[in-house]
Amino acid sequence: MGMNLLRHGTLVALLLAAPLALTACDNKGPAERAGEKIDDAAEKAADKLEEARDKAGEAVDDLRDKADEAVEKAKEDNK
Repeated sequence: MGMNLLRHGTLVALLLAAPLALTACDNKGPAERAGEKIDDAAEKAADKLEEARDKAGEAVDDLRDKADEAVEKAKEDNK
């Protein structure tokens, strides 16, 4: 989990730093355009990772709820 947060934090830092580096140049050459494409791809990847993390969290919550319900039912059945 810590490694994912580190990767996510690093990605966010790179995404925030990239526009600052690109504002220094008015004329966009091939390297700048390629950099923008990489930035866009990185941003999309970060969004997908965040979505996946949220879905995984929801799935864990659902499983926890089902396990709690099963334990309660088992307790009631043993009374």
